[in-house]
Amino acid sequence: MKLKAMLLGLSIMAALPASAQKPVYLDTNKPIEERVKDALNRMTLEEKVKMLHAQSKFSSAGVPRLGIPEVWATDGPHGIRPEVLWDEWDQAGWTNDSCIAYPALTCLSATWNPEMSHLYGKSIGEEARYRKKDILLGPGVNIYRTPLNGRNFEYMGEDPYLSATMVVPYIKGVQENGVAACVKHYALNNQEFNRHTTNVHLSDRALYEIYLPAFKAAVQEGGTWSIMGSYNLYQGQHGCHNKRLLKDILRDEWGFDGVVVSDWGGVHNTEQAIYNGLDLEFGSWTNGLS
Repeated sequence: MKLKAMLLGLSIMAALPASAQKPVYLDTNKPIEERVKDALNRMTLEEKVKMLHAQSKFSSAGVPRLGIPEVWATDGPHGIRPEVLWDEWDQAGWTNDSCIAYPALTCLSATWNPEMSHLYGKSIGEEARYRKKDILLGPGVNIYRTPLNGRNFEYMGEDPYLSATMVVPYIKGVQENGVAACVKHYALNNQEFNRHTTNVHLSDRALYEIYLPAFKAAVQEGGTWSIMGSYNLYQGQHGCHNKRLLKDILRDEWGFDGVVVSDWGGVHNTEQAIYNGLDLEFGSWTNGLS
């Protein structure tokens, strides 16, 4: 399994100005891929495993002795989430974590304005970087299929072409700040009711013409650094370790070489996760110490 989580961490460090980077014991003048191979040769098995799953509600471990930082994620896609407790959803009560509440993404898409989408992404990416976040958990591009989907407001509409057009500049704007966009929820997470157990069956034509265009554009045109798997099942296998979605389509057909992140608590089979294309599991209940 390729350690894409490490590649993300090193890529983020490379995007920061030298004054903002921590001391690194790897040769930072080498290309990213060479640095990853160098780091892998130096890391212990325990260090590798620690990087692949959550150590807190929104972070995974780094390797301090090699200068590899922790990876911190934050909820988007239209505002940086207030800080929460280490492994609880309750707010931490900080007083310096305020942020701008942007219009919901359905409103952004309703502008039909790609330049506005780029400005939106750039602005929210600046806030994420200011808050020292590495991954912005957004944008969302699932397709509306029912008005009862409680998250319709945070997706980019029910038109695949419009969503595919608007998601690309958003991603580029976010990532100009050295923050990874994490496009979600891949794929077919089109309702919230029973979302952990819903098993989706549909034709390939519907899959490719309606539900995948925005994700494909995010990968091939937007160059997104990360993708989040979905809670639901597709053809009997959960989205966060679905071979057809993650390996056959995302990696083999589209050439995605970034990080696949699980939705929080979305992994149900470790073996499938390892072999079917997941890189980083988030949401484990752990205090990060024991």
